[in-house]
Amino acid sequence: MDKSVDAFRTIGEMAKELNVKTHILRYWEEQFPMLQPLKRAGGRRHYRPSDVALLKQINQLLGEEGYTIKGARKFLASGGNKTAAAPQPAPTANPSVEKPLFDFGELKNARDRLAAALESA
Repeated sequence: MDKSVDAFRTIGEMAKELNVKTHILRYWEEQFPMLQPLKRAGGRRHYRPSDVALLKQINQLLGEEGYTIKGARKFLASGGNKTAAAPQPAPTANPSVEKPLFDFGELKNARDRLAAALESA
């Protein structure tokens, strides 16, 4: 049985959902001060729905968009909110936000051009 959207999640459940190790989530807690799960007896972490949404956004920024920890922290601290309903400005639109390490779209285009050149050679 799946949990309700409003249910708290354990660190193990979040690690499994995001496909990362639990020590990564603990490290993110150190690096992102806005991430503060409830800690119960014995230091057990319980992530609220707002924490879950923040973890998913951090995971996307770091894993899919190529942000550094510092860049993702600046983006989130500046009020960066990536919801599907709102149009998204490019991360470089705000000069205080560090650029992602890679533009994966450009890398894919370069790969495709190289593959086409190799085929025609």
